[in-house]
Amino acid sequence: MLTDLEIAQEAPIKHIRDIATILHIPADDLEYYGKYKAKLPLSFIDEAKVQQSNLILVSAITPTPAGEGKTTVSIGLTDGLNKIGKKAVAVLREPSLGPVFGIKGGAAGGGYSQVIPMVDINLHFTGDFSAIEKANNLLSALIDNNLQNKVNNLGIDPRTIVWKRVMDNNDRALRNIVIGLGGKSNGIPREDGFNITAASEVMAIVCLAKDFEDLKNRLGSIFVGYTFDKKPVFARDLKAQGAMAILLKDAIKPNLVQTLEGNPAIIHAGPFANIAQGTNSIIATKTGMSLADYVVTEAGFGADLGAEKFLDIKCPTAGIAPKAMVLVATIRALRHHGGATKDAYNTPDLVKVANGFANLEKHIENCKKFGLNPVVAINHFPADSEAEINFVIDKCTSLGVKAVVSKGFAEGGNGTKALAAAVVAAVESGENHYHQLYDWNLSIEEKINIIAKEIYGAAEVVFSAEARTQMKTFTKLGFDRFPICMAKTQKSFSDDEKKVGRPEGFIINVRTFEVAAGAGFIIPIIGQMMRMPGLPEIPASDGMDIDNHGIITGLS
Repeated sequence: MLTDLEIAQEAPIKHIRDIATILHIPADDLEYYGKYKAKLPLSFIDEAKVQQSNLILVSAITPTPAGEGKTTVSIGLTDGLNKIGKKAVAVLREPSLGPVFGIKGGAAGGGYSQVIPMVDINLHFTGDFSAIEKANNLLSALIDNNLQNKVNNLGIDPRTIVWKRVMDNNDRALRNIVIGLGGKSNGIPREDGFNITAASEVMAIVCLAKDFEDLKNRLGSIFVGYTFDKKPVFARDLKAQGAMAILLKDAIKPNLVQTLEGNPAIIHAGPFANIAQGTNSIIATKTGMSLADYVVTEAGFGADLGAEKFLDIKCPTAGIAPKAMVLVATIRALRHHGGATKDAYNTPDLVKVANGFANLEKHIENCKKFGLNPVVAINHFPADSEAEINFVIDKCTSLGVKAVVSKGFAEGGNGTKALAAAVVAAVESGENHYHQLYDWNLSIEEKINIIAKEIYGAAEVVFSAEARTQMKTFTKLGFDRFPICMAKTQKSFSDDEKKVGRPEGFIINVRTFEVAAGAGFIIPIIGQMMRMPGLPEIPASDGMDIDNHGIITGLS
């Protein structure tokens, strides 16, 4: 079979104005980035149409390191919905270069369920990540400039600065650094560090902002640190928000592209779900809901992370609610959770699938806690046996859940028509009644306990002394009414990635906190999570190249 890149390179691609026509977007309203991608103005958002549209959330079981194909299923489902006569659009996140060159590869789907131009989307696309990185680092430069100069000096205590620089690559050596060395003219020496751009608060703000005014207000509310006399300092005190917003003037606008089958796809922003909120922007989602009857969107990693944050942070902020939910599962992942080693992921084993089903069952239970009865999409792989597939379908049926085999990877929209029909039936049944898991007005500790015990299945939450001090500080600053955005391993319900399946009786350890006051959430750092990932021993970049004709190979 052809590689994802070869399929994408050989696919016919329409001019972006033809894709816009499907959504009744006038060609003059597009901001063109070449022939195959364009930005959309914010003026297309129509709140009345948003409330009428059918939003479908796609999430997944706890994934193996390679992922279980949420994006592939989301794109395939969009094509399948269009195949059965529905006006549907996919609204997805932009890929980060960290995973592209690291271990997971790109995030433009796979096989015959991809968005194109795949190479552009996986690389610099329309420059949104670059703009977010620049806006973030402008604030860093303004902070250090204020430390250095006497004019308008705020008296910031360098030891209290929590704002970090960012870059869109995995580079563990930059997690903790010292800056300002080399003499007085080079600034004030202090400890600093880098996060990956996908974990930047500016990324979170772009995802949660409703318009330019809201964007500026949120940027101004970024918490920087304290003065020497213990007063909090925000980005607005440095008069940073206007200049930062200028750098984001185009990045705030969603991007229009297409699927391999020529259906519209909107791609915008890209926070990770294990260290950020894991979903595309409110603006992109509402734009899609204003233009189409069915909108398929995904929330990163397992549903314990991406879906929980989508439902507890994004939906209340945006005033939107999914009409249906899809849980992506693979037989391969069920084998993994049932005890299969990596070299046996593709070996049929009904016993391991049966044991691993406990992970899927917990995710199903979690969805129902939000008032959503999910449709399970079994993302098909060639090594899946009929006995394993039938076991999962029967077990899901016993739980009152419809499970459907999804063959979008191999067959595109034709392979997802059954899934599309099941999703439409779920929407039309009216059985889903979304609600939040917790009240934002609860204390920080109460909210974390609810997530850890209800969603992860933890027996207890333990807070370090540092974390307890931080919670008191956040309460004094008025941050305690923010929702919670957990930074936790995606490989397990627990904070120990080795505990696969459905672990029980474990403890969740809150080591420390970060706060995203502009975005409006608290970030507990669970276990040893890092907000700047590292590259694997053999990064994906090893197999990438470009020839003298500009043809790229090895990108996936």
